[in-house]
Amino acid sequence: MLTSQRKNAILAALKRDGQVLAKQLSESFGVSEDTVRRDLRELAGDGLLQRVHGGALPASPASADFAQRRPLEPSTKRAVAGAAAAMIGDGQVVIIDGGTTAIELVRQIRRDVSATVVTHSPNIAVELVEFPLLEVILIGGRLFKHSIVTVGAAALEALAPIRADIYFMGVTGVHATAGLSTGDHEEAYMKRALAAHAAETVVLASADKINAASRYKIGDLTLAGTIIVDRATDPALLEPLAAAGVTLLLA
Repeated sequence: MLTSQRKNAILAALKRDGQVLAKQLSESFGVSEDTVRRDLRELAGDGLLQRVHGGALPASPASADFAQRRPLEPSTKRAVAGAAAAMIGDGQVVIIDGGTTAIELVRQIRRDVSATVVTHSPNIAVELVEFPLLEVILIGGRLFKHSIVTVGAAALEALAPIRADIYFMGVTGVHATAGLSTGDHEEAYMKRALAAHAAETVVLASADKINAASRYKIGDLTLAGTIIVDRATDPALLEPLAAAGVTLLLA
């Protein structure tokens, strides 16, 4: 079997099964595990999968920068964001992550809600300027330009006094075994810290992020109390998530 044929077969298996194991692939192809690992390295280098111990998972397509991600799956993002916005009530302290789905979320918050929004995204803060009853707390730090959010030691320190009711988390990957993930090391730390400062974490998961993984793990799937997903998502992709014990809210 040619290298290109093996790679196509690996990608087909990933799409069908949601994961591949190097040992099983080597037996199936009749080649060494070293050969399979080289194939996986090259596919990962092309952004076509995410390597994990013993094999690989589907790579999240949500790795482009903010401007490139914004036009992707607009209807899905609006549906997920609308369900999240409906969870915000008077008197709450709410943490809202950065990202394109979060932008849609704040645009759907009711104008008569009186609450406090904490965010490390300058974009989110600006979107909330015209909400007369919302107090906005902007967490400062080093600006991570890819996602337009602040990260680093200063941002983590600024979280110390925050005790939020709910945190709306953006991710690039949601996978039953690989958990919640994102594409940047510092951003993963920041998201984990934000979750630790909220009574409940709700993950905003457009369809392209389900059954996918990125390079840096935020936490296990159970870090989220609820995952909001588009109701048009393939039920077969959602079954492992439900089996892991998280609540799925179909938007």
